Amino acid sequence: MSNTHLNTKHQRYATFVRWVRKSHGWVGLWGAVLGLLFGFSGIWLNHRAVLKLPVSQERSNAQLALPDPAPATAEAMRDWLQEVLDLNGPANAMRVEPAKPVLWTEKTKKPASSDPKTTEPIAVSPTPAIPLVASLVLSPPSAPPLMQPEHWVFNFGGPNAIIQADYWRGNRSVGITTTTNGILATLSNMHKGVGMSISWILLIDTLAGSMIFLSLSGVLLWVQTNRRRAVGTVIFTLSVVLTLGLTLARL
Repeated sequence: MSNTHLNTKHQRYATFVRWVRKSHGWVGLWGAVLGLLFGFSGIWLNHRAVLKLPVSQERSNAQLALPDPAPATAEAMRDWLQEVLDLNGPANAMRVEPAKPVLWTEKTKKPASSDPKTTEPIAVSPTPAIPLVASLVLSPPSAPPLMQPEHWVFNFGGPNAIIQADYWRGNRSVGITTTTNGILATLSNMHKGVGMSISWILLIDTLAGSMIFLSLSGVLLWVQTNRRRAVGTVIFTLSVVLTLGLTLARL
């Protein structure tokens, strides 16, 4: 009875290992192309200070006149820009900065000498006292603080071209900045997800999940197919310690 139970358990475990091996191969095939893309672009981004590869970018600025009446809300402005600029997709990002008072700082002049021993006394002539009523009449009322208007920023486009619209509420035009990227800059934006759609982000999430599965299944398969487990344990431990050490050193 015990031998039958052990044989059944061994068969289940062997079936599980075969399933992991097959899944490891299929999942690796799923992420092969994206893995190459992210691998090459990741190496370039990690060493971009040394690898001086030409990154071609063209930037142009323009002013777009607003209709009369102008869009009253940021959402209306976003939809109007998408229609006027003839863009295929909606805005990737929208930022609305509320109106706020402008803070002005005044620089005070410092005396030539800060030593109290060398500072000469200044004669102050007495000033006649001003009645309270007169002082209230003569003192001007405090002016209201200067307000900075609302600031709306919209980002359109994809990794190859990015269009940014900048608008201060109350202006009669919108500032449009168009940035056209070359091949390397486009790959860099794809790697970082700049200007990418939600579909691309979900696809990259599947790649990230595949990498997690490949890592765990790879360790499991190595343990089951390699007898030199002591050497593997040492290598794995060193890699974990080195990764944690470099990570904590930068925190």
